[in-house]
Amino acid sequence: MEQVTLRSVDKYYGDFHALKDIDLSIDNGAFVALVGPSGCGKSTLLRTIAGLETISSGEIRIAGERVNEIPPRRRNVAMVFQSYALYPHMTVERNMTYSLRLRRTSKPEIDALLKSAATTLGLDELLARYPRELSGGQRQRVAMGRAIVRQPEVFLFDEPLSNLDAELRTRMRGEVRALHERLQATSVYVTHDQIEAMTMADHVVVLRFGRIEQQGPPLDLYDHPANKFVAGFIGSPAMNFLPATIGRNGDEVVVDGQLASLPLSRRFAPGRTVEVGLRPEHLQPRERGPLVADVTVIEATGNQAYILADARGQQLAFLEQGRTALRRNDTVALGIDPGLVHLFDPDTGDTLRPLSS
Repeated sequence: MEQVTLRSVDKYYGDFHALKDIDLSIDNGAFVALVGPSGCGKSTLLRTIAGLETISSGEIRIAGERVNEIPPRRRNVAMVFQSYALYPHMTVERNMTYSLRLRRTSKPEIDALLKSAATTLGLDELLARYPRELSGGQRQRVAMGRAIVRQPEVFLFDEPLSNLDAELRTRMRGEVRALHERLQATSVYVTHDQIEAMTMADHVVVLRFGRIEQQGPPLDLYDHPANKFVAGFIGSPAMNFLPATIGRNGDEVVVDGQLASLPLSRRFAPGRTVEVGLRPEHLQPRERGPLVADVTVIEATGNQAYILADARGQQLAFLEQGRTALRRNDTVALGIDPGLVHLFDPDTGDTLRPLSS
């Protein structure tokens, strides 16, 4: 069953077209990530679901009900903000129960909801503290607790972990996902970090310039990007792109300058100009390989090495697991499985379709 539905949604700020013909269906209990570069419209899209922004055209439904004209307080959604948005003069307990007290919820029900949320989030010992006495991670838990006690139909997260340090952000990713599983909630999560989107979400929506470029399960977007933008945005480190031409038989791609000839797993139109995409984790050092490059930079982290190399003026990035034996200025041969080579139209950026067999 669809919990949130957007149909042909547009949003204008004066002449600026912030959201363009958005169609999105979110199933009950799903965890959906909205991802894209700064200014792509992901936070605007989230705020339209919350009712904090009115849409210019289209329709939004929550649990089957049209909510275009319904104010935020009546949409039965709860939002967790990047800045936590806690009241500094209120204790954790009063921050978490503020919305319930506004609704004139009975004290026994408030106490029960507070106890359940505090226990779930490990806040039992912090209820009497003020926000200034809490760490960043604790403040974020309080913000999530405030959302939980409302028992909303949809949780909306607007870059909730971006203010945390790297180690805490990684830990909180797991906590947010575990919370989602325990509550069996419907969650919409905005992030600029594609690693967060890939590791947390069931369904990823990639936006650019206010338009949905592609959506689907995370690994589908990784394996089958619709275009060069999605291919370059999803995956870390980013994909290598090189100008190339399809060979005369259509079953190989020749990188410009005769740098390399890479076999393909399917046939394409011979002689066509393309851009070839190679993920760094798919390029493998070999005794002999089609790509030959000189190592320029090595970034070793212990469990893997990120390596930059120069292939006749073209920069290539690749990964080696574990400790690398390569050194700066070494010459290395690289190969790749034919099924892992991506091809894009250099004019439109769209992924090329192979010739029908």
